Amino acid sequence: MAMATKTKPAIQTLVSSPSVFFFLLLQRRGLAVWSMKKDPALEAALFRNRRWIVNNQIKHLLLRLPSRVAPVRSLQRMYKTLDQRGRALNWLRKYPSCFDTFPDPGGGGGGGDGELFFGFTKRMAALVAEEEAALDASEPAMARRLAKLLMLARDRRIRVAKLGELKRALGLPDDYLLRLLPNHPDLFRLVNPYGPCSAMEIELARWAPDLAVSAVEAAAAASGAEAPPPRFVCSLPHSWVRSRARFDEFNEGTPYVSPYAEDWAASPAMADSEKRAVGVVHELLSLTLYKKLSIVKLEHFRRRQLANLEKRRKRGEIVSKQVKEEEDCDQVSALDTVEKREERKRFYKVLFDEN
Repeated sequence: MAMATKTKPAIQTLVSSPSVFFFLLLQRRGLAVWSMKKDPALEAALFRNRRWIVNNQIKHLLLRLPSRVAPVRSLQRMYKTLDQRGRALNWLRKYPSCFDTFPDPGGGGGGGDGELFFGFTKRMAALVAEEEAALDASEPAMARRLAKLLMLARDRRIRVAKLGELKRALGLPDDYLLRLLPNHPDLFRLVNPYGPCSAMEIELARWAPDLAVSAVEAAAAASGAEAPPPRFVCSLPHSWVRSRARFDEFNEGTPYVSPYAEDWAASPAMADSEKRAVGVVHELLSLTLYKKLSIVKLEHFRRRQLANLEKRRKRGEIVSKQVKEEEDCDQVSALDTVEKREERKRFYKVLFDEN
């Protein structure tokens, strides 16, 4: 009995804690509680990815040098910037298939206390040469994608810092500035090269009419001589009747506006501006390797597009039209119900499936 009286205040104190009370409340309602247990497979994948990132940065450090040999102390100085601790020599010796350590190749070290250098092993050097050959073979395709991207941009120029956020999705290497710009001076020009990095821009040197063909226009032309005019294609679930009707109305209400068209700004219709905005996003996605792009990165270009549309509205170049949103609100509220969650999962699986 005495034990019960001593235990009761402890239990009351434990339950009075907000975190424990919230846990008990979730358990009582039959809701799932987020587990703190780590997934071993995920942790192993993240660890392998971290090792690959560090080794890839070391590889690029050696590629910047003509001899592709560097002293270990130079790597030690930047070792903390790689989010690593300890000695850089230990990291290099952990991967003997990638990096080789040896004394000063010039013979200046003399004894055993001489300075150590590191470089690629023969196997790693062969893989690097194979990678360079693959990049050289894909250089025309990379230049084509970069030129089409600049043709979509306003003033035919993009900041290097902003383009760096899209280089992975576009399949551009880290040294695309040194690889593409000197080899294609007729297409690209570097603006403000001696200023700060945030002000450096890549500008299109000349307009390429053969590249001013969107993916929608190319698909329509490939259909044959009697093919219908260019139009968007969308895959929606059969139960999305209202969304399908609104998409067909948008798709067939006005003709397709090419994102590379120069005379679209002369049209005062708001529908043409919206259609070109959709065309720009569609063409931007078609330029990526996996036909998908982060919404956060895409938002940078969307803000610029909305700012340009707002300026045109203020100048009276675009006539805004009132659109009722009651149907959209009803549809969004219906999608937020529990019954529609599985339908949304199927929709996004179809929408973002790489295959």
